[in-house]
Amino acid sequence: MTLKIARMTVKELEEAIRHHNRLYFELQKPEITDYEFDQLVLRLKKLNPDSPVLSEIPPDFSVEQKEFRKVSHTSEMLSLDKCYSEKEIQEWAEKFEGDLIASPKIDGCATEIRYNSKGELILAATRGDGMVGEDITANARMIRDIPQKIPSGPPFSKGGAEIRGEIYMKLSVFKKYKREFANPRNLAAGAIKQKDPRKTRDYQLSFFGYDILGLSLKSEGEKIELLKSFHIPTVEARQIPKEKMQGTYDYFLSKRDSWDYETDGVVFKVNQVKEQERLGFTAHHPRYAIAYKFQGDSGVTTLKDVEWSVARTGVITPVGVVDPVQLSGASVTHVSLHNYGLMKKLGLRKGSKVLMMRRGGVIPNLESVVEAGRGAAIEMPKKCPSCGFATELIDDFVYCTNKGGCRKAKMEELEHFIKVIECDGFGEKLIAQLYENGFVKDPADFYQLKREDLLELERMGEILATKLIGNIQAKRQLPLDLFVRSLGIRELAKHTSKILVREFKTLDRILKVGEEELSAIHTIGPVIAREVVEGLRKRRGVIEKLLRHVTLVGATPRTGSPLREGPFFGKKFLFTGSLLAMERGQAEKLVEGKGGEIAGGVTQDLDYLVVGDGGGAGSKLDKAKKLQAKGGKVQILSEGEWRKWVGL
Repeated sequence: MTLKIARMTVKELEEAIRHHNRLYFELQKPEITDYEFDQLVLRLKKLNPDSPVLSEIPPDFSVEQKEFRKVSHTSEMLSLDKCYSEKEIQEWAEKFEGDLIASPKIDGCATEIRYNSKGELILAATRGDGMVGEDITANARMIRDIPQKIPSGPPFSKGGAEIRGEIYMKLSVFKKYKREFANPRNLAAGAIKQKDPRKTRDYQLSFFGYDILGLSLKSEGEKIELLKSFHIPTVEARQIPKEKMQGTYDYFLSKRDSWDYETDGVVFKVNQVKEQERLGFTAHHPRYAIAYKFQGDSGVTTLKDVEWSVARTGVITPVGVVDPVQLSGASVTHVSLHNYGLMKKLGLRKGSKVLMMRRGGVIPNLESVVEAGRGAAIEMPKKCPSCGFATELIDDFVYCTNKGGCRKAKMEELEHFIKVIECDGFGEKLIAQLYENGFVKDPADFYQLKREDLLELERMGEILATKLIGNIQAKRQLPLDLFVRSLGIRELAKHTSKILVREFKTLDRILKVGEEELSAIHTIGPVIAREVVEGLRKRRGVIEKLLRHVTLVGATPRTGSPLREGPFFGKKFLFTGSLLAMERGQAEKLVEGKGGEIAGGVTQDLDYLVVGDGGGAGSKLDKAKKLQAKGGKVQILSEGEWRKWVGL
């Protein structure tokens, strides 16, 4: 400790700490070393350990973080749907009414920032997998654009607010790193995950806010104005009618080179929140927003033929064979045509001249028909290309009618199961051999394989056979979300499977869920709910067979029955927002221990919605208030009220 610090009074120490705290965290212009700052703090702690200034130092700041803890988002951080043409954006706009908000799509790192009811920053988290991110609070405090405190009061709720946006690196800053790093986005992603927050500060990252959750705002325009009042930077945004979408896209494209940040398109979002709620979500993206991407490399080629491929669900998908065309440095000869209905709509024929584009520089896509041509019309296959059974057309999709018996569909199902459970060694050719020789017809059959079975196959030695048996036996314990995803049900991919496990906890509960309850969950609409519920019903036999061989890890045993007594018996609870006193899982177990049931969403039969005091209540709170206004029975409790009720 220096002699100067040793002679400072309590008042002088407090003033110095406040001054340097602001320089360090808010202005990012430190005048003293971290060691000197620590000495000021230690001296004040010794002279006046109850000084209020000590509480102003961010509690999450440490010079070296060993790891970033996992954080559950209050509502899923979804990706945006994408389109690449004026025709596509027009078709999307036909689904809703009213104006839009248009803004450049920043190529950065999606981030969640939470503020409590006093307006104090309490959490920053990465997007992660959309449901669970990583706590980067200490590092986010190093970004000047992210305020440590925002104005509280109206329109703040009791739970505070959650701001979502993009952390990015300005192009002017990236210039000094461009020889070492491919692009500013990748560098920003690494910079925000530095173990030493001071290194994050040195990268001079920036932040744009684009959304606010937890507040009852009526439009995107209101959100933008509120963000500005918080002194949070926002990108240029324009409120426009639908007929000006293409013109606005062209305007932003013309300005692209003048901006000090990377953009890869224009985001169009329905302005009115009420209309957004009507449109809802898919499992992957909100239906009320879309990214109109700046176009990639394109070229015109000729459609020579159409091949048909059978998926595990029995859908027969068309794949176009085209003359080789160079797109983004690669020769493209095949393109997905998605479904038979789309082919008919485009008027595709053999010999059609088509415009191809490599979307995002990666996925080849047929954009439009330039010239229809005079070749033969492309007919729907009458028989399945795999098993020869008759086909049927349902909506826009062609299906094989040999349900459960089509070889290609079965192969796809078995390959999907092995891929999801991540079992090494069982490749496409080996699975085909096992199927053809009658050893494996269903996923459960993998667990009944014997070394002697494998030794009957071509090119199979004893060492490899032993290793393969060991690999599959090592997969007898499966996490519940992995198990339900391995079933190969349409719309039941990684995202939806995690939601099912988070909301319903046990396989028994998942199997009993109905369409209404499932569709009430944020990001799961009626289409996904219908596919999942119907798929689980059809796969019940497969599930029962698998459960004879596998144990579900982290799931309540299927034989367990809910507690049929206790003060909460017969009542349904749901938690929303960030709980301060405990983790959400602990709170839910406490409810279940008292006989209560955890609901999957805000529906008519919900009894209590508990709002966490840590902020970010989101759409569940809004839905509950609307149900109350219509005479619904749901009661809304704060976390504090609920804790008193349960005696905590």
